[in-house]
Amino acid sequence: MTNSTARKSVMTLFTSSTCALSHCVRLVIHEKGIIADIEFFEPTDPPEDLIELNPTGISPTLIERDLVLYDSRIIMEYLDERFPHPPLHQMDPVSRANARMIIKRIDQDWYHLLDEIINSGEKKSARAKKMLRESLIAATPVFESQAFFMSEEYSLIDCVMAPFLWRLPSLGIDINSLSPAITAYANRLFSREAFEESLSEAEKEMAPQSK
Repeated sequence: MTNSTARKSVMTLFTSSTCALSHCVRLVIHEKGIIADIEFFEPTDPPEDLIELNPTGISPTLIERDLVLYDSRIIMEYLDERFPHPPLHQMDPVSRANARMIIKRIDQDWYHLLDEIINSGEKKSARAKKMLRESLIAATPVFESQAFFMSEEYSLIDCVMAPFLWRLPSLGIDINSLSPAITAYANRLFSREAFEESLSEAEKEMAPQSK
């Protein structure tokens, strides 16, 4: 263990102020009321403390004593198991496996397109934006069926969906134009106290019109 880590509290999250994946982890921390140091940094200029422990300097990175985790979905799972109350996963193995598959599908289908919109050229970005809008509208029955994403209870899946939906208006996709069910679902997520607390100053400026 390095001296730089010894100076910190038991748990530290190094996080970008705008990365959606980092936002997901911050949201889990606030939903569970976990006491942790949250240190914001620019991904292009990671701090020395982080580089000492994770040479990739990737965001997010979670440090807890000798544990170093730097995959957002792994961190979210770890936090839910490490701090079991309130649970964000159902307890039975089948339900947990199904939730993991849903998150994987969200990452492959929607987060992949979100990344293209943010990081691609104008032509490719416009194509990705069109595909994402159409995909979300096609999923309207899913948003209509239950209060949260494929569940009546708030879960890790919603911790994945909230940062994703929050960013859409700043990228030119009006949530209100998708469907009333998606708008209502988004507002349920955005109105949670933990979501408000999870926002960085930069993310607050992304505020959707539907909020």
